Amino acid sequence: MAPDLRELVRDVPDFPKPGILFRDLTPLMRDPDGWQEVIRQLTAVCERLQPDLIVGIESRGFIVGTALATAVRLGFVPVRKPGKLPGTVTGVDYALEYGSDRLEIHSDALADGSKVLIIDDLLATGGTAAACAELVAAAGGQLCGFGFVAELAALEGRRKLPDDQPVESLIIYR
Repeated sequence: MAPDLRELVRDVPDFPKPGILFRDLTPLMRDPDGWQEVIRQLTAVCERLQPDLIVGIESRGFIVGTALATAVRLGFVPVRKPGKLPGTVTGVDYALEYGSDRLEIHSDALADGSKVLIIDDLLATGGTAAACAELVAAAGGQLCGFGFVAELAALEGRRKLPDDQPVESLIIYR
């Protein structure tokens, strides 16, 4: 019987500040059966969407994305914060609640028009994932969907993502 992924997520009240309930995925990652179930379910997403590459968002998207890419025998492309990638990069600036941030990708990583699945650990407000979708397009890639281990539905992050793209979340907190 497959493990219940939700049971392997630790709730941490008042982190990183009072009033926030943090969903800690590290116990899930530590559990071999739970982690294999995550990758099994995301593999099924890949089978449906047929990406050519997995794009992972810094930093926990690297953990999920590289494990998935290895399991499905696809390449992995990192999307990073500014100044972390050598060589020529393509970047996109995006707004945060208080300020702004930037994501970058190697300029040649998607130049062949690859179909990509964007992977991250958590969908919260959706700003970073939406910026990553914009970055994929700017770099010449074709987005085929999003995959997340968990989603905080009350924050309505899906609303910021392109309407024409599938969004798959393994655990949804309402």
